[in-house]
Amino acid sequence: MSLPRLGFIGIGLMGDPMTRRLAAAGYPLVVWNRSPDKARHAADATGAQLATSIAELVQSVDVIMLCLANTDVVQEVVMGDDGIARHARPGQRLIDLSSSDPAVTRELAALLRHDNGVSWVDAPVSGGVAGAESGSLAIMCGGSAEDVEAARPILEPMAARITHMGEVGAGQVTKICNQMLVGCAAAAIAEMVAMAEASGVDATRLCDALTGGFADSTPFRMLTPRMADRDFDAPKWHLRTLLKDLDMAVAQAQRSTSAVPMSGLAAQVMRQQVARGNGERDPAILIEGYGKA
Repeated sequence: MSLPRLGFIGIGLMGDPMTRRLAAAGYPLVVWNRSPDKARHAADATGAQLATSIAELVQSVDVIMLCLANTDVVQEVVMGDDGIARHARPGQRLIDLSSSDPAVTRELAALLRHDNGVSWVDAPVSGGVAGAESGSLAIMCGGSAEDVEAARPILEPMAARITHMGEVGAGQVTKICNQMLVGCAAAAIAEMVAMAEASGVDATRLCDALTGGFADSTPFRMLTPRMADRDFDAPKWHLRTLLKDLDMAVAQAQRSTSAVPMSGLAAQVMRQQVARGNGERDPAILIEGYGKA
């Protein structure tokens, strides 16, 4: 049985290693990116076909995959003047790996299904660039059981775990839950490192002391050494992305009448650094909000 032809839109920090994993699994690929150089690099690395437009990509594939920066970009790629909705055909599937607003996700999915006969699975991921490179991402899916099962073999080369969370949009809500924990942890880690330094403790030894205890976590192990060393170069993720996700948590909480005071406060701490021009920096930059002893 031949594998479906995949069209991948969005060759960024995550999209690049994802396309490599899919190519290594034998999937025929077509790639497109708003920045052509990134798409060209991915095509050269994977042997994928390089599309010159969204139209060309959509017309030549069975499954469309998105890995885009935010909700606005997803909307533009799907509903823009030369977007997916203008060229998609019945029977195609769309898998959205982006972290997007759940309400917008549901609206776009309903439009594509009604107007184009295209199914939608929202499949945001957790695990960062390292997880994308190693194929160990956690992927949380929203969609019908049939659509998620159809998407599962495509997602498996990138994932250690794939969980069906409910109907379209449920994957995005679950990713927001993930980011609430990560974002609040990042803000608390910055406070913790700053307090340790102000108290005369060598913050570079905190990981040695606390790893394996109740305070241990992946964000703790990633961020604490970088904060202690003031190492903000070559970010594996961006502060602006974490802030975007926390802002979505606040918006979703308003829709669902659920209180998220910790996430709202963490978002404000991050917004302060983004306002200072640090949105493209590693979240470890949060330590700069505190004076170093």
